[in-house]
Parts: sequence; C-alpha cells; structure tokens
Amino acid sequence: MTPPGTARLTFHEMSPDDLDDLDRLLGDPDVMRFYPRPKTRPETLEWIGRNRRRYREDGHGLWTLRLRAGAVFAGDCGLTVQRVDGVDELELGYHVVPALQGTGLATEAARACRDWARDALGADRVIAIIHPDNLASQRVAANAGLTLEKRTSDYGPGSEVLVYSMRI
Repeated sequence: MTPPGTARLTFHEMSPDDLDDLDRLLGDPDVMRFYPRPKTRPETLEWIGRNRRRYREDGHGLWTLRLRAGAVFAGDCGLTVQRVDGVDELELGYHVVPALQGTGLATEAARACRDWARDALGADRVIAIIHPDNLASQRVAANAGLTLEKRTSDYGPGSEVLVYSMRI
C-alpha cells in the first residue's frame, strides 16, 4: 500500500539507505529521553529491518518523513501493532528531528497516519503510547484528536505509560 503524504511531508518505506539519518535521530539522547536509552547503530539497523517486515506482514509500519521542500529528512511516523493490557492495538508513533520540533510536523504526520489507518486499512481506532513525562508527545496526540484513555503498566518492562486513543 502507498504510504500517506501531506502538504509539507512525504512518507517513504525505510531502507538501509536511511541508516545514517535514522541513526542520528534514534541515537540522539534528547529525542530518546523517554525511552530506556538511545539506540545504537546496530539497533537502528534492526529498527529498519523490523519496519520492513511490518510493511510485508501488516501493510504498514513506521515510515521515514522528508520535507517536500528539498527532501530533507524530518523523522519517522506511522502505525505499528502493539500489545497493551493483553490487546493488540494499532499505535500511531512519531519522532521528529530536533531542528524541526515545534513546527507542527509531528501533528501533521500523525493526522495523516490516523486518516490513512481509517481510509486504507479500515481501522476504527488508533492509540498512542506515551511516557507520562513526555508533554510534547501528549500535545501531538491531543492535536491529532486523541484523548487520554488510561494509564497502564502492562506495556513493556517496568514502565508506566499513558494510552491516548481515538475512534476513527
């Protein structure tokens, strides 16, 4: 399936050619401060491989984002299946390079993926799994129309997360 797009962004399936850009993004301590730790270069290559498997198996995953103006790497955004409280959910995830944070790109990408989930997949619900201290990500989810549904510790080892959701 063709990934979504927006007025300012193009979405592309990840490939090994994206390793340098994704390594800078996912290896950045500030970008990854709400994760257990930044990813190493080999872990970023695994991230690319995992998303390539998702494209084949699920028809979607996280896509790389590029600005239409100049094809500058902007981050990643997309949809992945995540198990929360024993239920498989369609999660909307996003990361934006630090230089472009605060420009509305994450919200723009999240809205495009939300609509794509409805239109291309026939999904009727999306969620966002967010660290309780990640206020910027909570704003993106809210700006994309998701609302806080619950707090749970049944996701990942030893971590409490917020689950934002929306019927689409």
